Amino acid sequence: MPGNAARNTHKAVLQELLARVSAGTRVLDAPCGDGSLAAEMSAAGLVVTGLDIDSPTRSEGFEFRRADLSAPLPIAAAAVDVIVSVEGIEHLERPFDFVRECARVLPPNGLLIITTPNISSLRSRWRWFLTGFHHKAKYALDETAPSPMHHINMLSYHRLRYILHTNAFRIETVTTNRIRPLSWLYALAVPLVAAVSRLGIARAREQEINRAISLDVWREMMSPALLFGEIMVMVARKQSGTPTAQDAPSRSAESSR
Repeated sequence: MPGNAARNTHKAVLQELLARVSAGTRVLDAPCGDGSLAAEMSAAGLVVTGLDIDSPTRSEGFEFRRADLSAPLPIAAAAVDVIVSVEGIEHLERPFDFVRECARVLPPNGLLIITTPNISSLRSRWRWFLTGFHHKAKYALDETAPSPMHHINMLSYHRLRYILHTNAFRIETVTTNRIRPLSWLYALAVPLVAAVSRLGIARAREQEINRAISLDVWREMMSPALLFGEIMVMVARKQSGTPTAQDAPSRSAESSR
């Protein structure tokens, strides 16, 4: 398993990425972890820059810059074509600011491929029901020893979608790294889950809901990738003509000046 990424995550990201880009595409890998994915992207002919709070153990073929992803990214506006962020956003104190920074450093139509543990899966929801903890965040964090490795911001599908769609991006694809055999056992609950969640939308008062958005989210959450997948793999594209952090800097960017 490369770095700290879940099994097959790098493979899934590369599959989505290489289906959309050509050699010479400028890619930002943030966080780049041990550097293995950045090295693979470089070997595929992409021009890669890696960002992370710690130096990677592999560094062949790409530029590395040390950076705290909770702060403004040390990258110029519209300087890269694609951002790959593998299992990083759940570690950040300010995920909204991070996505705004991603929008700033991408040009219109630029791609953001982002992965995070899939707490919208039925397996994770069942763990939450029984224990109060999600899959991939099974235990209380040690507040006596804060660490960048802590999962401090676990994100459901609909919350991550909200962050992306309110900050210049539109999701194109949602897939997963793998579906573990054990996860299929939860398929028995799908009819009940689908009916109850759909009923909640139907019974909501008009002034409390955007029904079209809610139905779109409901349909996506009923997909096998989100019901049973281990990791969410999202491909989002920056929309042209949409205000971003470049136009209205985030609080973190303002405080750094």
